[in-house]
Amino acid sequence: MPRLPDLNLIVPVSPFRFVALDVETANSDPASICQIGIACVADNGSIDVFSALVDPAQRFSGFNVQLHGIGPDRVIGAPRFPQILSLISPLLEGHLIIQHSTFDSRAITGACRANGLPDPSWRWANSVTIARRAWPAFRGNGGHGLGHLKKALGLDFAHHDAGEDAKAAAMVVLRAEAQTGLSLEELILAQNRSPGRKPRAARPEADGILVQS
Repeated sequence: MPRLPDLNLIVPVSPFRFVALDVETANSDPASICQIGIACVADNGSIDVFSALVDPAQRFSGFNVQLHGIGPDRVIGAPRFPQILSLISPLLEGHLIIQHSTFDSRAITGACRANGLPDPSWRWANSVTIARRAWPAFRGNGGHGLGHLKKALGLDFAHHDAGEDAKAAAMVVLRAEAQTGLSLEELILAQNRSPGRKPRAARPEADGILVQS
């Protein structure tokens, strides 16, 4: 397993069916990543979770700290984003990456640019649109955010922890496959064929948006 020198961080060994990724941020800037979580889904449906704190080299806002509980004291001695990226890139480059909303890919891109790194050429899919396909009745009735899906689907995870939220996004995909009888690849093809619609307004959160529909 790849290991970051002087840090006890070990990335799960591939290959996997797919992986899910989530980030928490120090403030409203998507580039201020202070935690990254990755959930790796095996062929048998088991989920292996990797999570790491990140020193964002930015200020922490009180709102974000209250939301996820990560403050300046918790990232003392944590790696900076370029170190974490070098550790997780070999895993992510070879897999489809699930994110719940598009905040996580924007955060990764923003952090890369803030650190003078090239944008990663990873392949992303959105579990929000997958959830909309599987449970259309939730639109306007709780929505398809992780908070409501946790209650509606009985998902067991701790919201606003990057590793736990990544695991939740992975579980949403697995439940959607079971609900629709379609594979992840078929669900992605179906959402790509669906006519576009104007997204509803949503208020910002520290790790993305509060998905309302």
